[in-house]
Amino acid sequence: MSNTQNLLIEIGTEELPPKSLKKLASAFKDEMIKSFNEEKLNFSDANWYATPRRLSLIINNLEVKQEDKQQQRRGPALAAAYDAEGKPTKATEGFAKSCGVSVDQLEKLETDKGTWLAFNAVIKGKETTELISAIIETALGRLPIAKRMRWGDSDVEFVRPVKWVLILFGTDYLDCEIMGITSGKESFGHRFHHPHAVSINAPENYIETLKKEAHVLVDYNERRTLIESQVNAIAEENNGIAIIDPDLLDEVTALVEWPVSFVGEFNSDFLKLPKEVLISSMQDHQKYFPVVDTKGNLLPYFISVANIESKNPALVKRGNERVIQPRLNDAAFFWERDLKHGLANHIESLKKVIYQKQLGTLFDKSDRLQKSVLHLAKPLNIEIDQAKRAAALCLCDLLTDMVSEFPALQGTMGRYYAEADGEDGQVAIALEEYYQPRFAGDALPTSALGQCLAISEKIDSLVGIFAIGKAPTGDKDPFGLRRSAIGLLRIIIECNLDIDLKELITNAAANYPTDINSNNCIDDVYHFLMERLRRYYLDEGVSPDTFESVLAINTSKPLDFHHRLTAVTEFRKLTQAESLAAANKRISNILKKSEITDIKQVNDNLLTEESEITLAKSLNEYQKRLAPMIEKRDYKSALTELAGLRENVDNFFDNVMVNCEDDATRINRLALLNSLSALFLKTADISKLQS
Repeated sequence: MSNTQNLLIEIGTEELPPKSLKKLASAFKDEMIKSFNEEKLNFSDANWYATPRRLSLIINNLEVKQEDKQQQRRGPALAAAYDAEGKPTKATEGFAKSCGVSVDQLEKLETDKGTWLAFNAVIKGKETTELISAIIETALGRLPIAKRMRWGDSDVEFVRPVKWVLILFGTDYLDCEIMGITSGKESFGHRFHHPHAVSINAPENYIETLKKEAHVLVDYNERRTLIESQVNAIAEENNGIAIIDPDLLDEVTALVEWPVSFVGEFNSDFLKLPKEVLISSMQDHQKYFPVVDTKGNLLPYFISVANIESKNPALVKRGNERVIQPRLNDAAFFWERDLKHGLANHIESLKKVIYQKQLGTLFDKSDRLQKSVLHLAKPLNIEIDQAKRAAALCLCDLLTDMVSEFPALQGTMGRYYAEADGEDGQVAIALEEYYQPRFAGDALPTSALGQCLAISEKIDSLVGIFAIGKAPTGDKDPFGLRRSAIGLLRIIIECNLDIDLKELITNAAANYPTDINSNNCIDDVYHFLMERLRRYYLDEGVSPDTFESVLAINTSKPLDFHHRLTAVTEFRKLTQAESLAAANKRISNILKKSEITDIKQVNDNLLTEESEITLAKSLNEYQKRLAPMIEKRDYKSALTELAGLRENVDNFFDNVMVNCEDDATRINRLALLNSLSALFLKTADISKLQS
């Protein structure tokens, strides 16, 4: 028998949740790998497979048993192992008994510290087949399942009821119990095309057997690629381009075992509705792929993916067309009714909707936003009336029929309804940009008014939720404040806005009533934002010590922080960087140990050594040269310029004793080092940089 075999595990279930299928399958693989590693069972590779009715895993070249392990137990020291008559002591006899051997079977262990009695044993490795059941149960128990369910009268819990289990190791079917089900010798095919059992004779034949005999494409990625290819081909046949959202493609892939794509049509009169409404209805409600022309205009087609190869495809097509008709009728009804009502007429109704019970209604939030935007309007060069109008209307579309039916269209519908009501064009655009960025990597607001409104909303939410003691803790963030914080910082930095966070937070806190005690959370919100800024840059590949070097400057303007960070990143590429960073670290330590709190200016008359005189002259020249650079926030040029100080700094430390016996000279040299440090600190604290 070979020392390795391929292992197939298939857990057959009722239909699994499509949005989490890929995550479950991948996690199953990861947990199995983790368990095999814990059990010291080697293998070459592992691959996961998944369909709506199964989670599968193939582990190639898995060892058939654990390696034997050498184990050594050390007993009493030889000097204490026997009595004066040479007989074993009770300690020796007890040790031998615990090892399951006689005293004369014990061996001597020689070490640098003496000689001991010892027992050397070989722990036989277990057969893999003995371990598989427990490994699988452990892996399944660790899967990220938000809500587990029970079935029948069993206490077993899983994401869906388990129907069958197949475990094939090489050509041997393993007989064990998984999730309350005794493993069998068969898989099962497509629910409609091949609902009966299928024999799998070897793990390496699993994929092809299900495909050829059972109408099941078990390879998730193969299925996904096939669906994408089918959808694109059908769109092209109809002179269009399919809109394929990656998340929807994943979801559809998780809904079918045997994908068959087809095109359907809807009444072209519905194209009068906003494009986003039709797309949302097709994607979110029906799991259809919309089709557009080369100019991006929506066409009256949709592409659906069936889980069956129908003998009458025209009937399937008509059925789906009948299903989408009432959906689009509803959307048209909502659109017309919302237009008749008007967006601004929802303002009073905002008073009836609770935003958060301690923070008041949506109207209260809208009122706070109107105050917040005024703080930002002038620096962002925004007309006051536009800003106030946008803030007054930005929450109104939440009360429309369309957004109630299609929540993902909040903001988008606000723009459409504002345009239809004849609102200012910039105001209409801002109502949509108010929600941006909606997710990581999403587009940012492009208009100044949209940026102003989005920033105001995010800082208002942060201050309010922190003020009532519901800040994020651990993995819990029910109000999405981490996402809001990153969005806020991205807008400020990536849109080049010169905004001070502390001023922004303080202003937002002032908009809350006194009973909220919002002023007490200003520091907490600021530190929270700076920690999110740290995460933002670490995710961008910035090193922790580079971030710390700028954080030490205590700049509260994210854009200024960004410019400094960029400068330090470039500075580190210079050959002089490491030496100057080490010098600044040395200076920092010297100044701390000096315990002199009031270091005055350098007295040129007290400079005696050539190296300190040269350094002092250089500092005076650099201070004048760097002043305009710092004023313009050209930190990159400033640090590059400062690199030229390396030789003078090195010479100073090589030739000058700072802590000399003469107090006046020592204090003057400390003042010189303090001036040097202060020059670098105008950009960053490079003493924080690691070599």
